[in-house]
Amino acid sequence: MELLGKSKEELREFCAELGEPAFRGAQIYHALYSERKFDVAQITNLPAALRARLASEARITLPEVKQRFESTDGSVRYLYALKSSEEQITRPASVEAVFMPSEGRQTICISTQAGCAVDCHFCLTAQLGLIRNLTAGEILAQVLLPLEEHKAQLAPQTNIVLMGQGEPLLNFEAVMAAVRIILDPGGIGISPKHVTLSTSGIVPGVERLALETVRPKLAISLNASNDEQRDALMPINKKYPLPVLMEACRNYPLRTWEHLTFEYVMLGRLNDAAEDARRVVRLLAPLKSVKVNLIPWNPGELPYRQSPPERIEEFRRILVDRGVPAFVRYSRGRDVMAACGQLALLQIDGSPLSVASPH
Repeated sequence: MELLGKSKEELREFCAELGEPAFRGAQIYHALYSERKFDVAQITNLPAALRARLASEARITLPEVKQRFESTDGSVRYLYALKSSEEQITRPASVEAVFMPSEGRQTICISTQAGCAVDCHFCLTAQLGLIRNLTAGEILAQVLLPLEEHKAQLAPQTNIVLMGQGEPLLNFEAVMAAVRIILDPGGIGISPKHVTLSTSGIVPGVERLALETVRPKLAISLNASNDEQRDALMPINKKYPLPVLMEACRNYPLRTWEHLTFEYVMLGRLNDAAEDARRVVRLLAPLKSVKVNLIPWNPGELPYRQSPPERIEEFRRILVDRGVPAFVRYSRGRDVMAACGQLALLQIDGSPLSVASPH
């Protein structure tokens, strides 16, 4: 029985099956997620006999930290080797997460799949293809391990962004199982205001997320101002074109404190013209509460170029002047390939690691 990734109810049921009081499951849950104890021997409020039994009949499987790449800005890119039982025998996989400290808070960018099947052409992760979905435990470990490693220096606020490798809404069950534990005050205990899931626009997933009572904030990776442009950059748009995606966004139920975020990667001479900005304004006009994050493209071995800062500023100004809040978001960790769109299991010299093969 794998304990990491299990809900409180699942752990209570497991303990009952062992003939133990159900509350022992709640104790294991608290130890795993609130106290970050990854060895049952450390859960000393359990009876010694139960700890011995759990040691033989259960496990807590953590990914191995293969490498840490430390940026000059303080960010750390983690390369994890996954160790999940039967899947790992035939499909060994690695994945990345990024820990980004800043004043008053830390942000952890986590992956939901090893590789990605969506194939956004400007993103290095797409070069990997989809290796496999991650389990809830593998998703949670990317939060728990950096928090434990940096516990002496943690700021009061932790932000979690599901923006690493993979498309979260194509691994919905495992992602939501992990998110519920992240958001549970009795689990990892992070506020929904500080957890954001980013999607390329998987409309059935957006509609399904809208029905969840416990959910993160939603960000839509837009990156284009019309269908022709988005088809060329993001093939998923051919399946869920902008009118369909915008309708799902219009119907998405926002909480009183919430806005819908749109991410727009600025690609020089492709999607960064003033007319693009005006089209984005028109596209978002029917929506209730939105903001746009303009993300300067992070270099990689792909046939794109960065937008000049003055063009990004002009784009931002057009949006703001027409009532659309817009912000420029410079990525952290660019020097160690930890920035947005750069997670492709690369060494610092740009060569792929041997673990990167999707085959």
